[in-house]
Amino acid sequence: MTFAERLSRAQHASGSLVCVGLDPDPTKLPKDLDGAMDRFPNALPLYAFNRRIVDATADIAAAYKPQIAFYSALGAEDQLLASIRYIRERAPHALVILDAKRNDIGNTAEAYAREAFDRYGADAVTVNPYMGEDSVRPFLARPDRGAILLCRTSNPGAKDFQDLLNEGVPLYRRVAERAARHWNQNRNLMLVVGATYPREMADLRRAHPEVPFLVPGIGAQGGDLDATLDAGLDAHGAGLLINSSRGIIYAGGGSAEAIRAATVDLAAAINRKRAGTPAAKTPT
Repeated sequence: MTFAERLSRAQHASGSLVCVGLDPDPTKLPKDLDGAMDRFPNALPLYAFNRRIVDATADIAAAYKPQIAFYSALGAEDQLLASIRYIRERAPHALVILDAKRNDIGNTAEAYAREAFDRYGADAVTVNPYMGEDSVRPFLARPDRGAILLCRTSNPGAKDFQDLLNEGVPLYRRVAERAARHWNQNRNLMLVVGATYPREMADLRRAHPEVPFLVPGIGAQGGDLDATLDAGLDAHGAGLLINSSRGIIYAGGGSAEAIRAATVDLAAAINRKRAGTPAAKTPT
């Protein structure tokens, strides 16, 4: 099954466009897990928290996006691996996106691709395209796995470089154009386009109607859901994976009930808009 087919299946099976970010900051863990690594040397609090999140959202989430830094900073890659295995058991339809923003050239890029796809078993990995085509190709070599290129990111500093003009066209538009026209033969490429920049998202959607976007910035970063959906939905009412991390996983102090409620609310708001009615306010 190709990556494009797997993305479509994940959205259809879940009935949603929601991607849940698994970013377990040890300083923000629920009270029952806080400090567990210090108190119990063999404790796996990140994995325990992720299990709670997956259990609460398995039937709703189209994808999960663990950010590798939260695990590697603690030497907790084993908990990341265990979490991904648990997603496969509880939500076999869902895609796993390794948010690692990897890249380099030659055999180093190939090694990064093996890390994402073979070591962690991810379905897709975020990639920095700054070094150009030869550095991106290793991540696109497998038709069943995806590369998600940083394009117009959600952070305030994105404009420092991404808006620079190249022959009158912003750099982020050049990245999207080159990627969509020359690198996407396997239809396994996505673009990171932040919800905090809906005008730019609309420009990209008009230029690339068939390329799916991974959308950070909804929830804690303040992105507007209505504007995002107006700008980014494709002709089929899809084309987006809308990520929320802190707005979901720390809802209600990280209780299972609050996590589920926040995810249900976000999915319902998206689906109301997809159906042509105004979206309700999303969780923050």
